[in-house]
Amino acid sequence: MTTTSTTSAPAADWVDPAALAIDPYPTYRRLLDECPVAWVPALNRYLVTSFAGCRAIEEDQETFSAAVSGGGATMARALGAQPMLRKDDPEHAHERRAINPTLRPKSLRERWAPVFERNARAQLEVLRQRGPGDADLNRDYAAPVASQNLVDLLGLRGTGVEDMRRWSHAFIAGTGNLLDDAEIWRRCDAARDEVDTLLDELVPHLREHPDGSITSALAGAGLPASQVAANVKLTIAGGMNEPQHMVTNVVWALSRHPDQRARALADPALWPTVFDETVRWLSPIGMYPRETTRDVVLQDVLLPAGAPVGVVVGAANRDDAAFEHADRFDITRPRLPHLGFGSGTHLCAGHWAARIAIGEIAVPLLYAELPSVRTDPRRAESWDGWVFRGLTALPVTWDA
Repeated sequence: MTTTSTTSAPAADWVDPAALAIDPYPTYRRLLDECPVAWVPALNRYLVTSFAGCRAIEEDQETFSAAVSGGGATMARALGAQPMLRKDDPEHAHERRAINPTLRPKSLRERWAPVFERNARAQLEVLRQRGPGDADLNRDYAAPVASQNLVDLLGLRGTGVEDMRRWSHAFIAGTGNLLDDAEIWRRCDAARDEVDTLLDELVPHLREHPDGSITSALAGAGLPASQVAANVKLTIAGGMNEPQHMVTNVVWALSRHPDQRARALADPALWPTVFDETVRWLSPIGMYPRETTRDVVLQDVLLPAGAPVGVVVGAANRDDAAFEHADRFDITRPRLPHLGFGSGTHLCAGHWAARIAIGEIAVPLLYAELPSVRTDPRRAESWDGWVFRGLTALPVTWDA
């Protein structure tokens, strides 16, 4: 990260948060082309959009701390305390170690894959009953499947899929509430109170009666109740949002690339590749924060100590310096590491759960049962967000 020539970060005063929420990719392209490390006044932070810059940040947690402070700590405000994702080692490692056994591929395939398939098959019948003229893939399949999977993984017995979906949306909105919208905080606070009330009763029970769930693992690790609660709420946010959006993102992408859709239908072994390329091309996590602990030079740009930094992995995954024709969706491209699940110490703990539940079960099952499923251009789709981004409505149809 050393260099012989340094400059202050250029000011990208043209970046518009409203435009980012509508479609961030034109802004990402301009930042990548003109100033991959830039100060963005509208967001009061530096944005790093290059693949090399984002990867360098993740490889140096001593300089780029996850324990962000001040106005950048929206996640702590949303969840009530700093979860493991906003901590550095050794604190991060201690909390993460508790849940790692539950989320390893072997455990997921042996214990949880049958649960994931049961949930997907049940909700597929709901989608089918809606019919090809009325079905919405997010409402009728993606969100309920992701929600029920999360209820089961967390061991939140008695929680309905709509409660889980509402909580997740509230926590995601709060975490991404960089503009301090009061109504977003009101919904987030209400969701936090509901989850805390549930956990006040559940956590003491699980300390005495462990059940193999994520909440049980956290409760049995000797963590304070506040940290168990913060990490459960973190899992509610990311554990539903990303898998949900990956179902709709895959169908959206394949509907616009019928040749690649045909390839996947002809060779089911390609589904994990389809999943991985979709994560790269349409990253459900667009940006997450870091804070510098010292003056540092990143790609010839001097960042001062205490600088709020946005690691824009949604842009980095479209960086032509890392991926040939990066703006193209291409399941035949050479397999290269991307940043869709982060990297390094803070690689998403649930990435294998998402790969198995969605990439190996929910999406392949959808196409096996409804091979002609595709987006329905007669009805409007809806996207939302850039810190976290996904389809909130995706009408689909199929050949009856």
